[in-house]
Amino acid sequence: MAAPSSPAPVTVTLDIGGTNAKARCAHWPEKRSTPSGKGYTPEQLVRDLATLLAGERVDRITIGLPTPIKDGRPLRDPVNLGAGWKDFDYGGAFGVPVKILNDAAMQAIGSHRAAGLADETMLFLGLGTGLGTCMIAGRRVLPMELAHLPYRKGLTFEDYLGVRGRERNGTRKWRGHVVECVNILRAALLPDVVVIGGGNSKALREVPAGCVLGANSNAFLGGYAVWDAEWAAAAKEV
Repeated sequence: MAAPSSPAPVTVTLDIGGTNAKARCAHWPEKRSTPSGKGYTPEQLVRDLATLLAGERVDRITIGLPTPIKDGRPLRDPVNLGAGWKDFDYGGAFGVPVKILNDAAMQAIGSHRAAGLADETMLFLGLGTGLGTCMIAGRRVLPMELAHLPYRKGLTFEDYLGVRGRERNGTRKWRGHVVECVNILRAALLPDVVVIGGGNSKALREVPAGCVLGANSNAFLGGYAVWDAEWAAAAKEV
C-alpha cells in the first residue's frame, strides 16, 4: 500500500502597494487587504498579516514590494511606503521561508503564466500608485526601473502615468499619456506582447494597440509560481 502523499505547502502572497497591502492564499475565495501608505513599515505588515490570516497557518510567504530587489533583498526602501524595508529580517519576523521580489515582476510572472506564453518576450506595465515595469523573455525575469526615465518637461514616465499624474492632469489626458508612453517603450524594447496591469488599468477606456489588459489577481499567481521549479530563479529565499 502506497504511503499517503504529504499535503502541498500553503503559500500566502503579499502584494504591498502604496495604498493597500493585499494578501491571498490559493484556497481563499478572495483577497484580503489592509491600508498601507507613506508611513507603512515591515513591522506593521507583520502585525497586519497575523490579523489577515486569522489564526491560519501558512508554510511560506511571497512578498511583492515596489522597489528594486537583488538577491532576495530590497536595495532601498520603497518610495511610497515607510522606512525599514531594506534591512528588515523577514525570515526571522515571519518564522517561515520568505521570497521577496519586485511587485511588477511578481504580477508579470503571473500574467505570463495566465496568458500561457512560452518563449515570447513580454513587457509588463503596472499602472498603480506609481509605474511598475518588468520584461520576461522565456522564463527569464528582468525587473526594470523604466518609470524613472525622463519623459516630458523634466518629469518621468511615473510622474505622468502614476496616480499623481492622473490627479494632476485629469483622466482624459492621463489616458493619452498612457498610449504615448506605451508606444515609446514598445518601439525601444520590441516586446512580442505588452501586458498592462495595476489598479489604475481599469480607468483605461481602450487598451492601446499591441497590448492586452492583465488582471490584478495575476500578482498572486506570480507569488505562488516563484516556489515552483519553473520560476524558482526569479526570487531567492531569505
